[in-house]
Amino acid sequence: MSTPPLSPEQIERIARRRAGAKLGWYLHAVVYLLFNGVFLALSWLGVGHRHWSLYPALGWGLGVVLHGIAVFVLGSGLRERLVERERERLRRAQR
Repeated sequence: MSTPPLSPEQIERIARRRAGAKLGWYLHAVVYLLFNGVFLALSWLGVGHRHWSLYPALGWGLGVVLHGIAVFVLGSGLRERLVERERERLRRAQR
């Protein structure tokens, strides 16, 4: 089943949503780098147990990686396929 061509308004809405998702990931990555840079500096200065900054960096880093996969690899394509599948189910239920 082919989908009908998108209107300019739909293209604009989708483009803005995708750009917002990418911008959200870039902001997430910058905040991660800034905070973990501070944590690393504090760790090197001997505040607390040695090398404690590794733990938040690894945990938060996993979150940044998963966020990146969701935005750049899966993208909105997965979401759009799921929405289309639900749309078809609803159309069948109405018949």
